Amino acid sequence: MKRLATLMTASAFLGACVTTPPPAGKQTDANGAPGSDRYSLQQDTAPAPHEQKDVSKLPEPVPRQEPRSRYGNMDSYSVWGKTYHVLPDAKGYVAEGNASWYGRKFHGHRTSSGEAFDMFQFTAAHRSLPLPTYVRVTNLDNGKSLIVRVNDRGPFHENRIIDLSWAAAVRLGIEQAGTGRVRVEALSANNDKAPSGTVPTAVRAAVDSPPPNTASAPAAERLYLQAGAFQDRNSAERLRQSLREQLGLEAEIREQPPLFRVWLGPYQNDMSRQQMRQQVAGAGFDRPMPVTP
Repeated sequence: MKRLATLMTASAFLGACVTTPPPAGKQTDANGAPGSDRYSLQQDTAPAPHEQKDVSKLPEPVPRQEPRSRYGNMDSYSVWGKTYHVLPDAKGYVAEGNASWYGRKFHGHRTSSGEAFDMFQFTAAHRSLPLPTYVRVTNLDNGKSLIVRVNDRGPFHENRIIDLSWAAAVRLGIEQAGTGRVRVEALSANNDKAPSGTVPTAVRAAVDSPPPNTASAPAAERLYLQAGAFQDRNSAERLRQSLREQLGLEAEIREQPPLFRVWLGPYQNDMSRQQMRQQVAGAGFDRPMPVTP
């Protein structure tokens, strides 16, 4: 949960989930972005008991169109000798991996976008998504789901894909363990918002456009399950084969760069789709995500 507090190169203004303490003083990048003030705490912690707030009733961010942040959106940047590339668009982004969180040490200090970090808001840091981007984060261990606004850079640990604010970690149930397995899905401004704390039951793929000749198809023919999304076709093929061998299901692979999506369906109604969703999850696969092209 520790984060990088200083600028690693002149080309990026960063916050990061790494382990070295910051040097003294404020930093600015070559474009004049305000840097992170020196942190007064050496170790990150949750807010003190008297500072803590009930986050269960905090409203989720509502995805909306926003201009890109003036800071934190360089085409590429380097941290500890490794170069990262910012995606030109959040379109189609889906990933699964480990989430971590950050809190009191960074509260009130500037994020990579130049905004002040507020550990009591539902925000997050990500290495490559444009700032800001709205994403749905789903805890794969308990099914809890939450929309957060990505406005910071990090984490830079190889085994983590997103760094959540303390409030978001509490809401998703990972603050005690420190990390948790999650799915991260980019959202667009017109995404339907599922109820807080549940697996979304009618998630529209944030950036999926209708496949050819399906835009006018009846709704009953456009109900699918997405069993996985991968950056390489071989991984998608392996999942498709496993579904066939273990459950006798025939899946299709839809190539929507930069991802290969494994879809099941179509289903005649949402009840049959939900029944299949439970069957797949009960067989030990990750719970598929309902999608409608």
